[in-house]
Amino acid sequence: MNAKRLTVLLTAAVATAAVAYAQMGAYTQADLTKTATGRTLLEVISDLNQYYLYPVDQDKLLRGAINGAIGSLDDEFTYYSQPEDTAIDAENLNGEFFGIGVQLIAANADGTGGKIDNVYRGGAASSAGVQIGDTFLKIGDTDVSTSKLNEIVRLVRGAKGTTVSVTFARDGKPYVVKMERQPVTIVSVEQTILPGNIGYIGLNTFYNAKASEQFRAAVASMKQKNVAGLVLDLRDNGGGLLNAGVDVADQFLQSGPIVSLRDRSGKATVFGAARAAATDYTGKLVVLMNKNSASASEVVAGALQDTGRAKVVGEQSFGKGVAQIPIDKLPDGGKVAIVNSAWLTPENREIHKKGITPDVVVTDTRYTVPLNFTGGGLKAGEKVTLTVAGKPVTVTADKEGKFSYTGEAARPARSAAQGEAIVDVNTDAILKAGLAQLK
Repeated sequence: MNAKRLTVLLTAAVATAAVAYAQMGAYTQADLTKTATGRTLLEVISDLNQYYLYPVDQDKLLRGAINGAIGSLDDEFTYYSQPEDTAIDAENLNGEFFGIGVQLIAANADGTGGKIDNVYRGGAASSAGVQIGDTFLKIGDTDVSTSKLNEIVRLVRGAKGTTVSVTFARDGKPYVVKMERQPVTIVSVEQTILPGNIGYIGLNTFYNAKASEQFRAAVASMKQKNVAGLVLDLRDNGGGLLNAGVDVADQFLQSGPIVSLRDRSGKATVFGAARAAATDYTGKLVVLMNKNSASASEVVAGALQDTGRAKVVGEQSFGKGVAQIPIDKLPDGGKVAIVNSAWLTPENREIHKKGITPDVVVTDTRYTVPLNFTGGGLKAGEKVTLTVAGKPVTVTADKEGKFSYTGEAARPARSAAQGEAIVDVNTDAILKAGLAQLK
């Protein structure tokens, strides 16, 4: 499947949504007045503006109504994104933006704050001496220690050549660096050669318009090296573009359906089919998955498993087997993603809320469960110091005298060079079992 076809498929999906909307007819404010519930909604909004003691943020009020409407569906995969989040989302999808060259994870147990998970070689942060584990305190004069990750990302990114001043903390001590925003290209594919001339390709996400191109280059590199077998690692890959999933699977298959979409009428239509190409990899293949493998990852694994092309090794996958129509031209600049079909494997398996069952079940040993404890009996604000793994840990009691501690989970090592994979066969049970399948 070539790049032009990918573009056509994406465009066709949006066009289909537009046609369906036109056929159903637009829903207007006048329609709200036709039902008692609709009139109640309008009156409540009016009453809030008229009587509420404090100023009402109109955008926040109406977006709350939008999220309430979507929330009534009880579908986690149908959602609304605010304009500022949509802009970041678009940059991530394009795979290019201007920033400082770091990868972030949440710094706090509640998912807030930002901590450096990787520093990319050659980027602004690397040149400034920023290290893995450093946490964000301020961006400019804005305190971001408890901000959402998207807010931190929005403040860090900006126009080419502009500067950003960041206050980090390292081992509890703050330091300030001023960095010039530089081009950053997201590389979603990592590769290496394992002992025995076994190729390894890790695909981190399908939510990158450049993922297919990067994956094709990796496959071509493996073919050039004449590898004796290939490991396709889809662990922790939460999915993304369905077209990209089809394109990846197509590089290992010569014919037949890859995935079908079933609409709400029950009709199933083949979305992507394999075509033989000289660039296809036809050698030995094994696929690795874990409980975080979802969506397009399950499309690929399901197709390769159903056709007998590869064994799937690892954990039961997440089970996200629905496709969404993205409508990204809303009047406020936001985006809504609406679940509109379920996908089926070549053998017509529906994976939603079920997942892919591996041929060889192995627990992912790359992550350890962090030590955690809770307690009580202290006075509000009182501190207690305990020894954890030979180091003192101080916790503070809340207003009810309770306290808790959660240690940091170990994470697999990541290379500072984008595209380079770091793996450890000795401590990675799934990878070890996958290699056994290639013998």
